[in-house]
Amino acid sequence: MLLSASSIIGDDVRNLAGEDLGEIEDLMIDLTTGNVSYVVLTFGGFMNLGNKLFAVPMEALTVNTEDKCFVLNEPKERLENAPGFDKDNWPDFADTNWHNEVRSFYRL
Repeated sequence: MLLSASSIIGDDVRNLAGEDLGEIEDLMIDLTTGNVSYVVLTFGGFMNLGNKLFAVPMEALTVNTEDKCFVLNEPKERLENAPGFDKDNWPDFADTNWHNEVRSFYRL
């Protein structure tokens, strides 16, 4: 399945219980492989103010074509404790320690 980045950005992300976990803010693409490594998920806040951003490894998500959303198998409460960042302080995606922390959180 192929989707354009513009068709994914803004898509809802839900968990298996159907709870809203946020929406896709951006995609991080590995330029050496051409694969999407991380989906940047925005979560929390009111009217996009105070939202926390999360880099979720692409393989932690599945596509629900029927409901036109992505599914992340995480309870909402657990995601609130995920390693995150704010829109003005993005992590260094090349940092091995950060990469390992995020992948460990999502059990990958």
